[in-house]
This record gives sequence, structure tokens and C-alpha cells, in this order.
Amino acid sequence: MYPGSFCIFVSKIKHNMIPQALIHYIETEIIPRYREFDKAHNLSHAQTVIAESLTLARQYLEADERLVYTIAAYHDTGLCRDRATHHIVSGEILMVDATLRQWFSEEELQTMKEAVEDHRASADHEPRSIYGRIVAEADRIIDPDTTLRRTVQYGLKQSPTAEEEWHYQRFHKHLMEKYAPGGYLKLWFPHGKNAGQLKELQNIIADEVVLKQAFHQLFTEERG
Repeated sequence: MYPGSFCIFVSKIKHNMIPQALIHYIETEIIPRYREFDKAHNLSHAQTVIAESLTLARQYLEADERLVYTIAAYHDTGLCRDRATHHIVSGEILMVDATLRQWFSEEELQTMKEAVEDHRASADHEPRSIYGRIVAEADRIIDPDTTLRRTVQYGLKQSPTAEEEWHYQRFHKHLMEKYAPGGYLKLWFPHGKNAGQLKELQNIIADEVVLKQAFHQLFTEERG
């Protein structure tokens, strides 16, 4: 079961604005699904995205934390099928979950479905609501060390027997395409903490000597 300390953290937000029954349902029925996913999308990732989403929600009075919490919890559940369409599948999983109708209207469910669909960094359109922007930003989690490690972890999951040089080339290509200046990653809160951390990550990416050293250390640790 999800750590009780996190349940306490969630329940304190805005004087119990999130129903305890909803928290219990998501902690026992939804979040445990992340145990089946790769290291980059595990329980720790789910916890971080939920916590970051709730932190952002506190900055916007129009954001209902019930919706924010639920969107963040469901955002990667579609990985049970595949990575390419996981954002769409995640929205479908949320929308057909009859239990959620205890707490949300059909309009709210549709808003949450769209937000889940819109969270993916490579999406070809802007999030359709503040909820989509919140979970998309929270999902970025641009901590340089974490981002570099997750990139290595994903490569190893896809091709565990490939040579180190192949993994480095994939690692470098992904970072350049997504995080370098002009990359496809978009931030929806330009004055948030992700903006400063992205600059730090870009400095690492720009220095190939530093980047190769960081990669080799992470690759060695992750491959064991």
C-alpha cells in the first residue's frame, strides 16, 4: 500500500478539500498499478507528480484540488498497454472508472480525461485547461540528476543488452531533441522552478565531456 505519510500530506492540503474516501480509493486501487511500470514511471514518480501538481494547484484559486489529485494519479496508468498511446489510454481508464462518479460530475470527468490526454511532453497541442497545464508541468520533473537517470533507465528497459556506446548515442539524441534549446519540451509556468532547473540541465547537455561522465556513472550504476 502507498506510504501512510503521503496520505497525511494529501489530507492536509486546504483543510481536507480532497475527500478521504477518494484518497483511500486512489491509494489502494490506482497508485499500486505503478508498481508494474518501469523505473522511470514507478510509485516514486506517481508520488512526485501528485505532490508537484498539488503544489502548483495552490497557486491558482480556480484549480479544484480534487481534480488535480485525481488527474495526477491517473496520468500514466495507460502504460499498462503501451508507451506510445499511454496518455490516451490513461484518459480512457479514468473516464470508464465508474467509482469516480461518486465524487465527480460528467463534466468534471471530461475535464480530467482531457487533462490526462494533454500531459505528454511531445503533444502537438497545448493543454486545454489549467488542469492539463498543471499535470504536464508536474510531470516534467526537471531535476537534472533525476532526468539524466530516468533517460538511462528507459534506454536499458528498451535494449538491456545493447553496448554502452549505443546507449550513450540514444541518451544524447533524446536529451537534445527534448531538453536542449529549441527542443520539443514546453513549460507552462515560465516562472516556476522547472524553468531554472531546465537551464541547469541545458548547461550539462551543452558540455559533452561532463555529459559523458555523468552518463557513464549512471549507466554503470543502473546496469549493475
